[in-house]
Amino acid sequence: MNLTTLNAGVGQVAFTTGPVLYFAPDQELYGQGGTADSCIKLLSGVIRTCHCLHDGRRQIDAFHVPGDVFGFEFGAEHNLSAEAVNEATVISYRWRGMPSVANTDGLPERLFGHVMRNLSRAQDHARLLGRSSAVEKMAAFLLEWSAHSADRKLINLVMSRQDIADYLGLTVETVSRTLTQLKQEGLIHLLSARQIRLTSIAALREMND
Repeated sequence: MNLTTLNAGVGQVAFTTGPVLYFAPDQELYGQGGTADSCIKLLSGVIRTCHCLHDGRRQIDAFHVPGDVFGFEFGAEHNLSAEAVNEATVISYRWRGMPSVANTDGLPERLFGHVMRNLSRAQDHARLLGRSSAVEKMAAFLLEWSAHSADRKLINLVMSRQDIADYLGLTVETVSRTLTQLKQEGLIHLLSARQIRLTSIAALREMND
């Protein structure tokens, strides 16, 4: 295992990284309740982090895209599980010299930046779940994914309708019905089950102002 750093001059905290790892669709990177002694950098693909409720329902916390670093915990165990949405490539950064990120005195600057971005993302997701209607939630979701697209008006969704439903706190039927409603209102064009063209970004934004 090679010694590497997310930032130099960390003090007593040393980070190591193993080999590049490849995951097939739906394969688990780490499980809810598992030991949290590393963070993950996503090189390619999309990863979903999710929480399984006691009644068996699943709640998706985030979809991570290339460049994201995630898996941070303030305790000894993962509160979420991480699964590949499609084929994914990652590097696992393992830390030594501390039981958890919360117990270190010198959190690396770049690592701290990733932590804060994940916190901001969690806050945005909480606001999204607080939207009063399904159409507002879907509009916010489409705008979120347009930001990850080279062409802001053309979205290629790698996740399933069930994934979207679990992320937005809706049923699959409501997701499909809401997309049909947005299509009928002329705000989107459904090119395929996974490809959507946004025909009025301004109108979608107005729903979330």
